[in-house]
Amino acid sequence: MSGKILFIDVDGTLVDYSGRLPESAVRAVREARANGHRVYISTGRSKAEVYQNIWDIGLDGMIGGNGSYVEDHGQVVLHRLITPEQCRRIVDWLHGRGLEFYLESNNGLFASEHFEEKSGPAMREYQSRKGAKTILSVREAFPDMIFGGELYRDDLNKVSYLLGSYQDFLDTREQFPDLENNTWGGAGETALFGDLGVKNITKAEAIRALLDHLGAKVENTIAFGDAKIDIPMLEYCHTGVAMGNGGEEIRAMADYVTDGVEEDGLWKAFVHLGLVNG
Repeated sequence: MSGKILFIDVDGTLVDYSGRLPESAVRAVREARANGHRVYISTGRSKAEVYQNIWDIGLDGMIGGNGSYVEDHGQVVLHRLITPEQCRRIVDWLHGRGLEFYLESNNGLFASEHFEEKSGPAMREYQSRKGAKTILSVREAFPDMIFGGELYRDDLNKVSYLLGSYQDFLDTREQFPDLENNTWGGAGETALFGDLGVKNITKAEAIRALLDHLGAKVENTIAFGDAKIDIPMLEYCHTGVAMGNGGEEIRAMADYVTDGVEEDGLWKAFVHLGLVNG
């Protein structure tokens, strides 16, 4: 296989924290593919959260759910789900704890009864911390989210839940050792959300599965990201690029640090790496 295989995180890398897709990023992806490179998004989003404007760029496929789902040109390469029994336990635990949440599947986002009203302050704080120029409401951030839908599901990739305190995360992690437990929106006590996913899933393992499917070598891979959860992907790929707006940890370990997403950082990185002509 000729050309490089590129894996691009979405939020904070391909799009800014207000969901805006820079024209320079669109140009970078399209020109790179025209030059014979393959481009996949690699995101925490499930497929239902990858909106048409992103697909319209032109992509070879996606890694979703932080690695639980892999798609190549419409073909499902890997899809590992939270079991229906695990889903029921999660929903019952979070309800019993009084924590609002949303379920992430390829078929949609399904929010708990009071998620919209109770998560508003945390969503605004998350966007503010990330330097978003436009602060979106919950419905603007998740335009297709379903409120009041079925919560006991068999198509579940991941669950995000609103933290009342960091202790909520610690107790949930203890309750669900059979699942992957993370936080987002901050580190430690400053975290705004917890999430639950399939055990031992990472973007790096998903990339490994895709390369096996393609018959491709890791020596031809480049990863782009901005967050701590992207670090395994940058470590695994031959070249790891951190966005200038990224966290300190990922910038410290990256092979190359480009400018921020709003400063045409993706385009500049593509030029620097010779994927497109500057």
